[in-house]
Amino acid sequence: MRPLHYYLFGTGSWFLAFGIQSVVFAWLVTMVLRESAEMVGFAQMALLLPGTLLILIGGSVADRFGGRRLVIVSQLVASLAPVILICAIWTEQFSYSYLLAYAAVMGSAQAFVTPARDGLLNEVAGGRVQRMVLKTSIAQFGMQAVGLTVASFADSQGPILVLATQSLVMLLGGLAFFGIPKPTFVSAQRHSSTLVGSVLDGARTVMGSPPIRAVALQNVAMAFFFLGSYIVTMPLLVREVFAGSAVDLAYMNGLNSAGLVATIIILLRVGDIRRPGRALLLSQFAGSVVLGLCGLTNAFWLLCSIMFFWGLCGGIALTMSRTIMQVKAPPEQRSRVMSFYSFSFMGAGPIGALLAGFLSERYGPQSALMIAALANFIVILIVGLTSSLWQVSDHPNPEEGIV
Repeated sequence: MRPLHYYLFGTGSWFLAFGIQSVVFAWLVTMVLRESAEMVGFAQMALLLPGTLLILIGGSVADRFGGRRLVIVSQLVASLAPVILICAIWTEQFSYSYLLAYAAVMGSAQAFVTPARDGLLNEVAGGRVQRMVLKTSIAQFGMQAVGLTVASFADSQGPILVLATQSLVMLLGGLAFFGIPKPTFVSAQRHSSTLVGSVLDGARTVMGSPPIRAVALQNVAMAFFFLGSYIVTMPLLVREVFAGSAVDLAYMNGLNSAGLVATIIILLRVGDIRRPGRALLLSQFAGSVVLGLCGLTNAFWLLCSIMFFWGLCGGIALTMSRTIMQVKAPPEQRSRVMSFYSFSFMGAGPIGALLAGFLSERYGPQSALMIAALANFIVILIVGLTSSLWQVSDHPNPEEGIV
């Protein structure tokens, strides 16, 4: 296989495992342990918090010592996280504390896997960054949909088999990155800068680039209001309004992923989007409207249909934001810049999870979704009116670069 195929296999395996996690983790905390809305939010925050604290360090380590080596080690470590839950369930000692232990291991590993893997993308892109982002995204969301299907068997087959599958695919995916040659670029700062200095250099690059800065800001809003709604409010909505099960969670999430994949397939057929910043803003506006509609329905089939359209919007937003960051990042700082991209999302994620839990507890999950949708709409409107994101192209431009 070519390096591109190894990269896509390794990436796909991670997101297959992530698809399993997104259902099983929520199912264990909401439907097995029957925790309150606030405790559900705290559990999801615990899953996101290690990545928030370590993601910038992960990007700097990848730039200094090589993303290939780091992604292999980190993904192999992540494959051990499901073993924690398997042992607890097997010995009949499963409790909320074991979920937190799983969250600590998986969240920490993700902080190093994500920027290292993103930094390798240009190495296998062959100069077609936006197309490579789309191919990576279809592998990501396609395999995530497979993971959701696997997770739907948690009710009937039990969680141990599902968690063992999650561990195995992460292990195989980590091994796949051995098929990627070592990156040709070696950071000049590998020996001349401290780790803290390397992180600060990345921060100056992000803050000095108007398009990168604008993408980071909209990422924060998306994590606050979209991610929190997806991982906390939606499972609560399925439990409290529709009396659902793991199958219902998987079905709803699967249709959302199907929408993401459908968008990416369309974009692959259409070709490169010349104004990714414009597409990003429009998709975020549409996503806010669609999320608000989720809070207005009392029919589960209609909720799932709306989640498909939310996925369509998300497919555009995620691919366009990653394209802008990859194109505008200096080659020697690509992993660091992508770590800030992830940090802007993951850093706000724990707060978004807590906010979603609080709003759901106080106002109910349906009202919480409408509040989140309105808040995101307002933030994206401000970003669109005050930044240069509307004019950003898909090619490097000195006028859009570091100032």
